[in-house]
Amino acid sequence: MAALVAAATPSSETQRGIGDRLFPALGNPGYDVAAYDIAFDYHGNDRPLDAVTTIDARATDRLSTVNLDFSHGAVRSVDVDGSPARFAFVGEDLVVTPAQPVRPGEHLRITVRHTSDPRGGAGGGWVRTRDGLAMANQADVAHQVFPCDDHPSDKALFTFHVTAPKALTVVANGLPAGRTSRGAATTWTYTSAHPIATELTQVSIGRSAVLHRTGPHGLPVRDVVPAADRDRLGKRLARTTEQLAWLEGKVGRYPFETYGLLIADATTGFELETQTLSLFERRLFTDAAYPAWYVDSLMVHELAHQWFGDSVSPRRWSDVWLNESHATWYEALYAQEKAKKPLTERMRAAYAKSDAWRAAGGPPAAPKAADPGKKISIFRPVVYDGSALVLYALREEIGAPAFARLERAWVVLHRDSDASTADFTDLASQVAGRDLSGFLHPWLYGPKTPPMPGHPDWKTARKPA
Repeated sequence: MAALVAAATPSSETQRGIGDRLFPALGNPGYDVAAYDIAFDYHGNDRPLDAVTTIDARATDRLSTVNLDFSHGAVRSVDVDGSPARFAFVGEDLVVTPAQPVRPGEHLRITVRHTSDPRGGAGGGWVRTRDGLAMANQADVAHQVFPCDDHPSDKALFTFHVTAPKALTVVANGLPAGRTSRGAATTWTYTSAHPIATELTQVSIGRSAVLHRTGPHGLPVRDVVPAADRDRLGKRLARTTEQLAWLEGKVGRYPFETYGLLIADATTGFELETQTLSLFERRLFTDAAYPAWYVDSLMVHELAHQWFGDSVSPRRWSDVWLNESHATWYEALYAQEKAKKPLTERMRAAYAKSDAWRAAGGPPAAPKAADPGKKISIFRPVVYDGSALVLYALREEIGAPAFARLERAWVVLHRDSDASTADFTDLASQVAGRDLSGFLHPWLYGPKTPPMPGHPDWKTARKPA
């Protein structure tokens, strides 16, 4: 293997970020990624994958160096526009120095030959399953898997080429674009029709069965399950088509080219809305301790994210409440309509705990930074039910018809893009026909929970539960 970095790091090679309040080193200034083309060669869970990542981007500034987020892999070589480039690791950045500086507006193609190690990642990235791998890249660990601009504000098209033994099945974001076999291995290709944030990428490798069905408007629906669970889980997952139709009735047409669930035989502690192929733990569907209505509502939660969080991504991680409030809202609304679990009771219970949640995690739109060594801890209760409570208050304030118009307008206006809390406040004001900034600001940024419109009897708990 070639030497990974030069012995000395030039002073111009420094770690950079775009200044995200919660993840200051995440993302990189000076360019916008249009597309990733990534090839993985899988050799088993106990060995690094060989990989080639090609990035097509446009420079927005003059760049003498180009920073990529990347860690937990070895780099063999880097080319920029076909010419070898110098590279060095600085913190969690791979700093690339092209032969010539890149001028604003210029296209650049960066090709990195590297490894991608599924062993010992910190808090995500590759997830080792019983029979293969899956990805869980939220919030900031896609760069443990491949070099990238690892921030949801820089979405791009993705193509994956994954080579694995013939006995295994590979599924990734988007739709299949070819499969070829050579010797004992098969290469599977998938490509996305819509831009994807790096945190939402997904590649599944394993002894899997792919279950196909048709959703609303002829939408291809595919679920990926452990092969041994094909019959056991197939009927259960068929609920997805009804859930798609239900959500389309609330917020409009599904925004992507396909959908389905990836059932991983692994312990992650969470489910994840990876774009077009949401990741779920197998035990959620096989452990009788989880009631059917509860599992259904979690399926709707991750499905709702395809609109809220995937199609419309957060501009900065402080805007993550826009993702989780809406997913929690439709999860709870589905439980009310299908399982007679009243939304108002859930919101009243959340209101009682809201001050304690704000004290522990910050207000919804200004969450506290993650606990040391636990970056996933930004996902606290205030981001879920505490933020859904903001939507409930808004609906009570402007009325259900205006709220429904707002929801539909939001996902149309910002489809395949990113948006901020200020954008949501502006659109809500436009739909309501009056300035709502004074109403929403304390709900989003206040240390204490404001009075709930229409419910003067609701009280917050005097002491944390």
